[in-house]
Amino acid sequence: MNATRRLFLASAGAALALPGLARAQDRTLAIYSSRHYDTDRELYDGFTRLSGVRIRLIEANVDQLLERIRAEGANSPADVLVTVDAGRLARAQESGVLAPIRSATLASRIPAHLRDPEGHWCGFSMRARVVMYDRAQGLPAGVARYEDLAKPELRGMVSTRSSSNIYSIGWTASVLAANGPEATEGWARGIAANLSRPPQGGDTDQIRAVAAGQGRLAISNTYYLGLLHRSARAEDREIASRMAVLFPNQGDRGTHVNISGAGVVRTAPNRDAAQAFLEYLSSAPAQAIFAEGNMEYPVVADAAVHPFLRGLGEFRQDPLNAARMAALSPEALRIMQRANWR
Repeated sequence: MNATRRLFLASAGAALALPGLARAQDRTLAIYSSRHYDTDRELYDGFTRLSGVRIRLIEANVDQLLERIRAEGANSPADVLVTVDAGRLARAQESGVLAPIRSATLASRIPAHLRDPEGHWCGFSMRARVVMYDRAQGLPAGVARYEDLAKPELRGMVSTRSSSNIYSIGWTASVLAANGPEATEGWARGIAANLSRPPQGGDTDQIRAVAAGQGRLAISNTYYLGLLHRSARAEDREIASRMAVLFPNQGDRGTHVNISGAGVVRTAPNRDAAQAFLEYLSSAPAQAIFAEGNMEYPVVADAAVHPFLRGLGEFRQDPLNAARMAALSPEALRIMQRANWR
């Protein structure tokens, strides 16, 4: 092994020096992923360069992947499940698809609130759910917390995704954890009353709507603004330059964050390599790919944040455990539906 590769292994936390990887060149790791980002290929290629383990990638939405793993049964080739949102990771855990693992590397590098307490899954990148507004229009008076978005004076100003969207569900679950069901239902009714239009599209559509003057406040994950910022289209970059960001609840619990994460499949034929892959995702090189490739926040404290996101400013994040948020998600959805949040 040459000196460069030794240094690269050291920077990855020596995660790949696990028993069972000595014959890595003969191994293939099957990753079932619902993250549909081209930049993730760099993550997989980096792991192969470090370990010699080849990657077989299967992509679909998480429900399709879970059904496939269940249908394949004990003979499933799946080693690792990768998906976005703690709720989906919890669903995989509850369905018995994921195995708990013990890893000193993950326990030391991944903050406790971003991983399952029993070790079934870990978050490896974060996205903050924030309020965006046009700098020229300014932030409406009195908006500093998520709770403020339900105020009657904001009628027709709020643009957000539908209640069935996983980002909306996780966000509402965080409000539910903080305020309880009665207050959360009142808040959800206020959001529904303040919508600038019926919920439609993704986060980028909410940003575009506000830029076009349809409403004043877009609820979006931060990385969507980052992707507009580096878009090849001049009109996208112009929209990104016009938008300002409020990180809500900085005076109390902090801004809601959700995760992309992964876990080892219970029937994984390559358990040691699967755990090594998860540990690799917590390494400095992999965290840099999350930050640079898809404009997400790294979860590891010493990892660099993309300059665009750093320019948005530091923020206090809600320390709500992702597993608790996931557990509250079904009730959060019922609350939104009762509140006529479409």
